[in-house]
Amino acid sequence: MTDDVGEGTATARRGRVVGVTAVCLAAGMLFGTSASLAREGGGAPADLVDLITERDAQVQDLTGRADDLADEVEQLRAEQASSVASLDARRADELALGVGAAAAQGPAVGVTLDDAGYSLDTLPEGYSVDDVVVHQQDLQGVVNALWAGGAEAIMVQDQRIVSTSAVQCVGNTLYLQGRVYSPPYTVTAIGDPEALRSSLAADPVVSTYRDWAQAVGLGYDVEDLGETELPAYAGAVRPQHASVVRP
Repeated sequence: MTDDVGEGTATARRGRVVGVTAVCLAAGMLFGTSASLAREGGGAPADLVDLITERDAQVQDLTGRADDLADEVEQLRAEQASSVASLDARRADELALGVGAAAAQGPAVGVTLDDAGYSLDTLPEGYSVDDVVVHQQDLQGVVNALWAGGAEAIMVQDQRIVSTSAVQCVGNTLYLQGRVYSPPYTVTAIGDPEALRSSLAADPVVSTYRDWAQAVGLGYDVEDLGETELPAYAGAVRPQHASVVRP
């Protein structure tokens, strides 16, 4: 019995030794492989300090890239804002000229209309006072013909005409934007003189007025004024209706 126990104990000791040896060999192989990977740069950091150092470098690199991208975005925003502001400024200048909010300059044509100058005692037989004075439609016809001829800006008497202007006659006087004028009436238009003259010649309302002018002596004169500057509209604009202008 004693020999069997001694033999069993020795066998157990040998088994434990073999097991410990196998574990040590496995651990050695693991550490060896890790060291090899670390030397080749393909493995994880060797310890916590190396890991922190590596991650800190990565964070710094990403932070630098983020700052560069932020600067680029800010620059693009500034360029876009500058471009939009410049475009808006150009559009505002163009609209200001069209609506009369800015002075206009260029070659101009002037049209003068005047009453025939008769009194009740000197009226030609068969004509009335209404036949020998300038009427609202006569002035409106001249203004509309000039717009149709490509006028860039128009002034009646000493007032710039805008979209809200209304050429109205009360009796034999002109009521324009709160002021009253007596004849002769002058209309000044900036644009291509030849085109403006052609439009006046072709307009049926103006043609009728010219016929009456020849018949009863109404005043009608068209002249080239050369380089002329028309002032900006000085009144207030109070539109009753508005619509969105799309590009």
